[in-house]
Amino acid sequence: MKSIGILGITGSIGTSTIQVMRSHPGLVRIELATSHNNSKKLFRLAEEFSIPHVVLTNQISPDSITDIPRGCTVHYGTDALDSLLKTLPLDVVFNAISGSAGMQSTLTSLEAGIDVALANKESLVMAGHLVKPLLAKTHTTLLPVDSEHSAILQAMSGRPVEEVHKLIITASGGPFRQLPLEDFSHIDLAQSLKHPTWDMGFKVTMDSATMLNKGLEIIEAHWLFDMPYSRIEAIIHPQSIIHSMVQFIDGSILAQMSKPTMQLPILYALTHPKHVAPQVTHTDFLAIKTLQFEAISTQRYPLFGLALQVAAAGGLLPTIMNAANEAAIELFRTRRIRFNDIFTLVAATVEQAANISHPDVETILTTNHDTRNFVLKNFQTLI
Repeated sequence: MKSIGILGITGSIGTSTIQVMRSHPGLVRIELATSHNNSKKLFRLAEEFSIPHVVLTNQISPDSITDIPRGCTVHYGTDALDSLLKTLPLDVVFNAISGSAGMQSTLTSLEAGIDVALANKESLVMAGHLVKPLLAKTHTTLLPVDSEHSAILQAMSGRPVEEVHKLIITASGGPFRQLPLEDFSHIDLAQSLKHPTWDMGFKVTMDSATMLNKGLEIIEAHWLFDMPYSRIEAIIHPQSIIHSMVQFIDGSILAQMSKPTMQLPILYALTHPKHVAPQVTHTDFLAIKTLQFEAISTQRYPLFGLALQVAAAGGLLPTIMNAANEAAIELFRTRRIRFNDIFTLVAATVEQAANISHPDVETILTTNHDTRNFVLKNFQTLI
């Protein structure tokens, strides 16, 4: 039985992972789990699954923590997490931390020789150029958990990159696919969080509304599958039945299809390369009336267009773009800016930034922190 660590166990992806484990008892053993600040839920899960080590990564006083489960040791802060990743006998780290905060744990896990099931796309967006050499050096495996990249992995079936003509990633179009452009200036937070097909955490839901998410996924696919950006495409598919497609050089296309649920790609990441019977409902094709496809309009989704430009530039710019976006959606969440201002803030920040072609970890972390703070402090002058 594999020993795993689940980072971000109380979040959206972590919750779906727990649902998979409840449906498949004995599949894996959880040795380590983390939450940023949800100690109550973390402790409930620690008791349910007899997790020996848990980490609260927020700056929280140990004196304020009560009701620790018997047999469970509580650790505090990201330094403690790094130490545990280096010392615990883990087979797989399931990285479901949201946003840029998850990057360091991916690098630490790979450096420690631990395979990573990756639901944190920012790890590759910010540090793909560092992750790839680490994989080769440590002979570790990086398994994608995003439904789109899991689909590509399954459709490629180990075929060499030379046989692939194009990767095609699908997008639902989010909640504003048909909203008149003149109404975008009136979009509120509640509208933005009403995703039509997926139930996700705040950041991913917001990135889906602006379609930055697809730009980040293109960058992620570039690093995961060694594919040049010229051979990666994203299209809108509102039904979210086809998660991605692989077009081979002979013109044939393989698509991975299923009802939209994160439990299937999570299960596959935990059992790869095997497919095991899920406890979720199988897809009923007779209930699917139509499959639609549309191009992604950069007029409707300007952040997607910006992400493609940043991807081509590479270097430090993806970190800057992502940090500016994290700050912008936080400003939108707290109702200090409008929906349209998200793009304006991110674009202005990227435009004035100086790029570095091959940044090291310290530069990435410092730039990420400084860019986020810069946008939060100066947003009024940037929009």
